Amino acid sequence: MRWYFGFFFVSGFCSILYELVWLRLAMAQFAVTTALVSITLSAFMIGLGLGSWGAGRYVRRRAFVSNRRLPSLRLYALVELLIGVSALAVSHELAWGRILLEKIDAGHPLSPAAFYLLAGLWIGLALIPWCACMGTTFPFAMAAIRERVAGKDGDASERSFSYLYLANVCGAVTGAVIPLLLIETFGFHGTLHIGAALNAGLATTALLLSWRERRVSSTESSSESREQASPQKAAGSWPYWVLFGTGFTSMAVEVVWIRLFTPSLGTMVYAFAAILGLYLAATYLGSQFYRRSRKIAGTSPGGLFLALLALSIVFPLLICDPRLPIIYTFRVASIIPFSFIVGWITPMVLDALAHGDPDLAGRGYAVNIAGCMLGPLVAGFVLLPWLGERYTLLFLALPWMIVSLAGGMRASSAASALSKQSLWKPLFACVIALAVVATTNDFETLFSPREVRRDSTATVTAIGTTRIDKQLLVNGIGMTGLTPITKMIAHLPLAFLQHPPKNVLVICFGMGTTHRSMVSWGISSTAVELVPSVISVFPYFHANAAQVLAAPLSHVVVDDGRFYLERSAQQYDVIVLDPPPPVEAAASSLLYSKEFYAIARQHLRPGGILQQWFPRGSEDPAIVTSVAKALKESFRCVRAFRSIEGWGYHFLASDIPLPNYSAATLASHLPPAASADLIEWGPAATAQDEFARVLNQEVRLDDLIHKAPNIPSLADDRPVNEYFLLRRLESPAYMEGWWKRVKQRVGWKG
Repeated sequence: MRWYFGFFFVSGFCSILYELVWLRLAMAQFAVTTALVSITLSAFMIGLGLGSWGAGRYVRRRAFVSNRRLPSLRLYALVELLIGVSALAVSHELAWGRILLEKIDAGHPLSPAAFYLLAGLWIGLALIPWCACMGTTFPFAMAAIRERVAGKDGDASERSFSYLYLANVCGAVTGAVIPLLLIETFGFHGTLHIGAALNAGLATTALLLSWRERRVSSTESSSESREQASPQKAAGSWPYWVLFGTGFTSMAVEVVWIRLFTPSLGTMVYAFAAILGLYLAATYLGSQFYRRSRKIAGTSPGGLFLALLALSIVFPLLICDPRLPIIYTFRVASIIPFSFIVGWITPMVLDALAHGDPDLAGRGYAVNIAGCMLGPLVAGFVLLPWLGERYTLLFLALPWMIVSLAGGMRASSAASALSKQSLWKPLFACVIALAVVATTNDFETLFSPREVRRDSTATVTAIGTTRIDKQLLVNGIGMTGLTPITKMIAHLPLAFLQHPPKNVLVICFGMGTTHRSMVSWGISSTAVELVPSVISVFPYFHANAAQVLAAPLSHVVVDDGRFYLERSAQQYDVIVLDPPPPVEAAASSLLYSKEFYAIARQHLRPGGILQQWFPRGSEDPAIVTSVAKALKESFRCVRAFRSIEGWGYHFLASDIPLPNYSAATLASHLPPAASADLIEWGPAATAQDEFARVLNQEVRLDDLIHKAPNIPSLADDRPVNEYFLLRRLESPAYMEGWWKRVKQRVGWKG
């Protein structure tokens, strides 16, 4: 049995690795939007469910064909080999899909809805068959275990699902962390090659083991076949509802957790890995706790158990209450109770449902995965926009409360002291859960005044009363303030332009300051913003927001910036980018990469300028070096200037040399309205002085590159900004600074 534990440990590791990388590759090929993420994850889950259900049925039907059937362990080896092939195939399939959509769009321009429909169909075709192979592993391995024990170890056979589930989750825990280090070192495609090698190793080992195992006698095989042909009947539909419910709830609360813990953990890939890794680790502990029991538990968890599950769903609201003196980073530990209980319930119900039968296990696991598929869609597109984080968690907890109390009421009808306890205990747990929802505060209550907007993409909060303290928060993370830097993002490239501008593109709307400054030039300005609610709080920051939005030459589009630019047939005089901070944010590399700059070049008019804002000084020279290299390798001329506030860089890139204009010359290029806009917030009194402060801080591009000469240029396959842990662990200066920050946060002066 230890061989099977090893198989599913590695298999769980690879499945998470593929999920993380394939999602990221799909985002690079199609769009960084919530809809695209949901499509990709749904395709992954659909494949798992179909594979599990189909393999279970196949295992049962083949028992009628011949007693000399192919050993199940060899079937398992075959699908592991196919999974390894998928690591090499999917990335090419996604790239082919992008090329195909570009050809279709060139002949018949696609609306966003049509593009998503076609992209979703292609992603489904690319992922579902391979993910179905992953889903077959549980039924095939369970059948192999049944063939091997051949009636000698009934407990091992009847609880085989939980044994494999435990190993799979254990491997998934490592798969949530180790691939991040592999991506940093080898890139996405190199990491996929490592996964393919691991799957090939699994296939080879399983094949060799199948030849070593003792063959089951014909009598035993016949008995086994009859046993498989006559499965035990499931105890009604209740186990399936529990499995669907745990899958639906677990994936739905993960969507809520991302918003709930982002103010504490940030938006980096390591933050998401921390949530996923902690969830899987606690799930493993719950499964291990169940495995320690000596007999299969019933398919109906007790009323108290389900009430505790409901309480654990809303428990993070208590720990994340900003009034509690808990270090923000530690608040994520509040997901442990829920994850532990789900890890206990799922294998317990599946073991009791299947009793080692691969068909019933495959069917039950497919139902569980169906819940996993629907959970994030309902939570992300329906519950969170309408209810917010607090009441979405309450909505998810209520069914478990009702079921726990209904079960307790049925038990209390027996009128025994023990049965009465079974009603009051879950009732008490439910009351506590409702009290948590009613009495705790959200993160947004820290700020007053405030305006809060929610949509399927994010929770947006506008705070502050004066120009100095107004901020835009997205999922609790500060995006930008009302700073003259955002004005210079617009005016600097337009002033450097060697011909009169006609139109510009602003990627990342933010507070709308840059777009507002572009409109002051009297030219057509298109601003693209990913989060719809960000645009709705524009009037909170600017009194003339309504006039700006209503201007004939003002256009605001809700879309992914790179996706919009790829689909556009328009050319622009200036394209400006201000990616949301921090620069290490997940998927932000798609607006800093060589591949993106190649797209931008195609949409610049001759002599056009791309302005890339980089919001970082010298804390991590490797990141600014990788961006500088990507720009240098993409454009003939690149100049870099520190901002008017002395931090961050304005990169100006063009395919023609940028002249050495003086501050006075740049100021003379501004129309009167644009000049007034530039000096609206100072710090200088004239446009000439504003430009002089920037021109006097020009930085040689080679000086930035020499800060970390061995770092590669930033590319879609090597997102240097997002994956940095190993690099920083090797930096004594960074580790010393990190340790000082930790001591400050915990108040330790030693």
